[in-house]
Amino acid sequence: MPILYKGLYEILKKKNMSIYKLKSDKVIGTATLDKIRKGEGHIDTRSIESLCRYFDCQPGDLMEYMPDAELSKDDKK
Repeated sequence: MPILYKGLYEILKKKNMSIYKLKSDKVIGTATLDKIRKGEGHIDTRSIESLCRYFDCQPGDLMEYMPDAELSKDDKK
């Protein structure tokens, strides 16, 4: 799981929104929401584009690349 969606959760928190609001507003689909929530699978660039359009932000505001080596260090803490 080298891509983390911490930024998305921070944006949602600032806007006092739930991730399921994205589903009800038809920003992204249920399967994509599940992948983000579980941190599994790949997210299509169209979904990232939809999120960026919805929040008026850049992809880097939503997600962060975390190399496997750094994940291992963080897991040990």
